[in-house]
Amino acid sequence: MNWREKYKDKIVTADEAVKCVKSGDKIVVGQTNGISVLLIEAVCRRADELQGVSFYSSLGWKGEAYLDEKYHGKFTHMAEFVYDKARQAYKTGQTQFTPLYFHEFPRFFREVVKPEVSFVMVSEPDENGICSFSMNADFIYESAMVSKNVILHVNPAMPYTRGVSISLDKATYIVEEREEPLIVSQGNPGPIEEQIARNIAPYIDDGATIQMGIGTIPDFVLSLLGDKKDLGVHTELFADGVIDLYNKGIITNTKKNIDVGKIVATFIFGTNKLAEFVHNNDDVLMMPVDYTNNPYVIAQNDKVVSINSCLEVDLLGQVNSDTLNGYPFSGAGGQVDFVRGARMSKGGQSFLTLPSTAAKGKISRIVCKLGTGSPVTTNRFDVDNIVTEYGVAKMWGRTLKQRAQALISIAHPDFREQLEGDAHNAGLLK
Repeated sequence: MNWREKYKDKIVTADEAVKCVKSGDKIVVGQTNGISVLLIEAVCRRADELQGVSFYSSLGWKGEAYLDEKYHGKFTHMAEFVYDKARQAYKTGQTQFTPLYFHEFPRFFREVVKPEVSFVMVSEPDENGICSFSMNADFIYESAMVSKNVILHVNPAMPYTRGVSISLDKATYIVEEREEPLIVSQGNPGPIEEQIARNIAPYIDDGATIQMGIGTIPDFVLSLLGDKKDLGVHTELFADGVIDLYNKGIITNTKKNIDVGKIVATFIFGTNKLAEFVHNNDDVLMMPVDYTNNPYVIAQNDKVVSINSCLEVDLLGQVNSDTLNGYPFSGAGGQVDFVRGARMSKGGQSFLTLPSTAAKGKISRIVCKLGTGSPVTTNRFDVDNIVTEYGVAKMWGRTLKQRAQALISIAHPDFREQLEGDAHNAGLLK
């Protein structure tokens, strides 16, 4: 039997496919463009028959039907990254949060979760019957390898990408339906975000390998690098900002020590322009997150520059990036993975960015000490550079006194006197 016959034999409707879901099952549904709304909604239609079903996801933004209040007690959202609706659902207990570094997710699913079912969004098969993971390899690759039941959502709207792939033999069922990719524009940065980006750009040298996190700042940094040469990309995600530098021959990946000539990522989301860019592009590799985010893999490239955001920083250099007002706001994601990988890289640097204030200037994001309920995401032994619109504060290799002085110098001027007084009282400026 050739692959086309096997493929045809496994095609069912979404409602037929999810009949394999039983009460108490653990379902991995992926994140961003790896989420099948079609399959999730099919499970929700079976809500009266099911109890104790857990949905494992990370960064969502779509396919959140199981978070409807009417499913409270029937369905639980198991999150490793909290977002939008999940933040409110956490307060009611419908979402449960597991703190993990992003590179640990595949091991978590392999050794702890051991899922019964994985919903996997894939591209249409190639001439050999192989589907790509399209815009999301991340943790869904490992989940698909270890799940008892794998339902492939073959989506003709998804680009075919290089990197890891999946054979149709792995599929329990196949569902075909077009589902448009999540379109996310990074938007236009405000003046504060622009200045933060301008503060970082001079630190990026020719031949650097860049990792960029979510948001307008990393993309705007890329727009400032038009005079650079032979940049590389090894990242957990990238958006549209990479395309122009690639087309101009500035991103060449030729100075990398591993995956030479390749843009490496574990998931992507942006506009339709990005989906078109990665489709059948031999220069883009979509790899599992335990590869892209492994600090020892990251460090094999020289001059790695990582750019990520945070919520608040204290004068010891401790960084909170995941909790707001005592509740999970996001997660560690890949921040610590790349902070450590960049630090281990020859000539590497990491930058953690934040506006100097919050609440329309009423609150300083640089504080003497992190408050009660504000955990440390990136600890003071890992942190390298902190950036606000007022400059760059170097942390690595600095004494506590030097750290406090540097951070006060990039705090908003309205709060510097207070921070100096607090630092004196805390014994940091003696």
